Amino acid sequence: MPATILTPVTVLTGFLGSGKTTLLNRMLKSSAFAETAVIINEFGPVPIDHLLVRESNENISVLDSGCICCTVQGDLVRTLRDLYFKRSNGEVPAFKRVVIETTGLADPAPILHTLIEMPVVAARYSLSGVVTTVDAVHGRQQLDAQFESVKQAAVADRIVITKTDQADAATVARLEARLFALNPTARVLTAANGEIDPELLLDTGLYRADGKGPDVAKWLGMAAYRPLANADSPHDARIRSFSVAFDDPISWPGLLDALGMLMTLRGDHLLRMKGIVNAEGEDRPRVIHAVQHTLYPDATLPAWPDADRRTRLVFIVRDLEESFITHTLNSFLRQPDPVH
Repeated sequence: MPATILTPVTVLTGFLGSGKTTLLNRMLKSSAFAETAVIINEFGPVPIDHLLVRESNENISVLDSGCICCTVQGDLVRTLRDLYFKRSNGEVPAFKRVVIETTGLADPAPILHTLIEMPVVAARYSLSGVVTTVDAVHGRQQLDAQFESVKQAAVADRIVITKTDQADAATVARLEARLFALNPTARVLTAANGEIDPELLLDTGLYRADGKGPDVAKWLGMAAYRPLANADSPHDARIRSFSVAFDDPISWPGLLDALGMLMTLRGDHLLRMKGIVNAEGEDRPRVIHAVQHTLYPDATLPAWPDADRRTRLVFIVRDLEESFITHTLNSFLRQPDPVH
């Protein structure tokens, strides 16, 4: 693989016992995931099906499927760097993508920050998306009790409800509705015994390994956004999802300054932001997204995805009023605050 090509990375997260490893083992048996490097950020031994392992060297295992698996040694930056150079030197099989499995209690935001902000990583890898597993049987209780579980769902591009063979249809439907309310743009999928079409878990964000443009309408999902009402739990009540639109072209530097201010002042509360931007003086739209304090590199699309030329920004926030967001944006973009 040419060293100049960015390798897409999928982050696989989910609360303790939510079926991440079962799903991962199923994925690695699929031809769609051939030539994948898996980084395990779990405590204890590598939880990969031993029947799949062909050979092992230090912390790296080569699987029969052609994938390789390793545990984090030291830190994630070092692991990604080492994998890159081992691939370049032919010390490990070539891989076309990376899957990082997080610990069950992990906040995925620092991993996303590493992939985007650390130069040694960002020069070689690109975030492809976040996949979050949620247990069909215990998911609602975990969302009630553990805010980490809520946050894992809020930042996801795909949510996989696992163990649906162990829960009745009504329980699964209520969980699906709750997850949709928390994260309207994430596609919610279901899996029984880890069985799911692995193609649905690839290229879930903006960056695609095949070089094709993303489906911005689905990725943005602005039509699904609305204020969250009738929250199921106090955790849910702290989450808000809403959209902001500007009819006329806006200043690109002004928008970056506004988002920079929001991330500086309230980054911990800014769970996810996505947007398509009609920048002044530009014919093609830009797409932009952020998680907490981390702003992804923007991209310019070859054309507008639809007839709507408005700037559209969507937000998922925690303990943060919509009015604070709109006032900050309007202050930097010299737009009047809406009259309520």
